[in-house]
Amino acid sequence: QVQLVESGGGLVQAGDSLRLSCAASGRTFVNYAMGWFRRAPGKEREFVAALSWIDIKYYVDSMKGRFTISRDNAKNTVYLQMNSLKPEDTAVYYCAARDYNPTKSWNDYRYWGQGTQVTVSS
Repeated sequence: QVQLVESGGGLVQAGDSLRLSCAASGRTFVNYAMGWFRRAPGKEREFVAALSWIDIKYYVDSMKGRFTISRDNAKNTVYLQMNSLKPEDTAVYYCAARDYNPTKSWNDYRYWGQGTQVTVSS
């Protein structure tokens, strides 16, 4: 069992940056692939970024260059650095974990955090 707790969301203006954190507890964090997903109002949950246990990273093309996923295994934490935020980035952001390799499909992930709200004003 893995427990995930996100933090770092908030209200920012377009062009600002935020860093989301996801603290994991429970089983050995280093063995898990970690992902970030988001759900905007009225939309389906969508993939944002993922990171394997050997630090291979995956991004949605539209976010590549603005968002960076990273992990600190010593702190059992995964991060999502978001730069040049846009109003369309407004969503609840979720951290997720799964065994084996990361995927871009949310239903492949077994463990989920409660989400953190990111609101970007224009």
